[in-house]
Amino acid sequence: MDTTNTKTAETAAAANPRRWVALAFIGLAQLMIVLDVTIVNIALPSAQADLEISDGDRQWVITAYTLAFGGLLLLGGRIADYTGRRRAFLTGLTGFAAASALGGAAPNFTALLGARAAQGAFAALLAPAALSLLTTSFTEQRERARAFGVFGAIAAGGGAVGLVTGGALTEYLDWRWCLYVNVPIAVVAAAGWWVLPADVRPETRKRIDVPGALLAVTGLVALVYGCSEAESEGWDAPLVLGLLFLGIALLVGFVLYERTAAAPLLPLRVVLSRTRASAFLGIALAMVGMFAMFLFLTYYMQVVMGYSALKTGVAFLPLTAGVLAGAGGVATRLLPRVPPRALLAPGLLLAAAGTGWLATVDVDTSYAAGVLPAELVLGLGMGLVMAPAINYATHGVREEEAGVASATVNTSQQIGGSIGTALLNTVASSATSDYLADHLPDAGGSPERRAAGGPVPDVVKEGLVEGFSSAYTLASAILLTASVLIAVLMNTRRPDRTKPDAAAHTPAVHLG
Repeated sequence: MDTTNTKTAETAAAANPRRWVALAFIGLAQLMIVLDVTIVNIALPSAQADLEISDGDRQWVITAYTLAFGGLLLLGGRIADYTGRRRAFLTGLTGFAAASALGGAAPNFTALLGARAAQGAFAALLAPAALSLLTTSFTEQRERARAFGVFGAIAAGGGAVGLVTGGALTEYLDWRWCLYVNVPIAVVAAAGWWVLPADVRPETRKRIDVPGALLAVTGLVALVYGCSEAESEGWDAPLVLGLLFLGIALLVGFVLYERTAAAPLLPLRVVLSRTRASAFLGIALAMVGMFAMFLFLTYYMQVVMGYSALKTGVAFLPLTAGVLAGAGGVATRLLPRVPPRALLAPGLLLAAAGTGWLATVDVDTSYAAGVLPAELVLGLGMGLVMAPAINYATHGVREEEAGVASATVNTSQQIGGSIGTALLNTVASSATSDYLADHLPDAGGSPERRAAGGPVPDVVKEGLVEGFSSAYTLASAILLTASVLIAVLMNTRRPDRTKPDAAAHTPAVHLG
């Protein structure tokens, strides 16, 4: 009998004997957050018409959420560490559900905008609390691999589920249900509070690092805002350049301040670890490919192929199948046995191959010959990336820093997705405009806008595909570069399966 493995299993059970039930509720909360990123995209055209939102203002329905979410994540993670993760988890769920209900009932654009910002703020508290609960509940290598396989599959594939759900709700009910649906999900997730690990009473009362929080929040908001504005204004616009330089300057100031802060918002040892830094980088660059795929494939299937919103959502399901196969079928089994880069680097290569495949899709390419295989390859790659990346991004941190490490994971996703979307959308739009200028000199307005008014001319479809192809080519190059960087930088050895994770619990007094 292997007494070492028996002891580690007993240690894990002692940490939280109901951890597998807790995983179900934590995963449900994470799914709600991921769903909200894509489900509102499908509902946006209907919401725009209903509330009479202008074309220039419609992006704020998305941007208000991402700004609040991305900007407040580090602060939310630290609050979770200081006040208790279960308390932060329940507070985040309650606030997110309330904001979703207000958004669904919004009588005008201003009310919807406020509700979306509130959603983002509560998500910034909920997301790191959920991940840190998972991090501190699963400490034994084999169990941790399975748990993070499930969590990674949700993080990478939940967006496709959001597209299906959003398409169905918008088509058969109303766009408002794309927000109302969060309420029952939050209620079910909150019902699992009793299986979550009890909050630990801190030995000393800690203060929030207010200067660090201000620098981090304003820097991240400026950076995310600048990237979102680049989609419409261009990367060389004074507003965009000013915001990007301001964001970088504030974040540099944040790093310099954190080096000497007595109680730093983000202890630099969390990100200076070579393993965790590589994991954060892998997550950020992987999101470039994932967000690009969602954005451009949605337009390709609806405008070029003529799919309805619901059919488009269903057409994304093979991507989810690929993610589940990669994260749950392959990564879960190999994660306790191989170095993380043995999964991350090949996963990023597969993702690069998937986006490269999409770059070859033409106007007349069938779904079965073009989109379907590309989705499966890309999904498999993302599944291989997200499970180990999220695992090792929170691996070995001190228990009192699990929340801020988890927040950094989500920050990497938001920044990577925002920069990637803005960059690749600019590339696609420029390539499409150049194509139409050569082939359709009198074209006016965006191809997507003209498509809404009637049948789409073949030359417009060709221009769109030309833009998408250019963006996918760049995304493929970024993912390929990421694969090489991870292979070189991440030097973590194969995990020792006889030892629990370094972040295992220490004896503590629990609150009732």
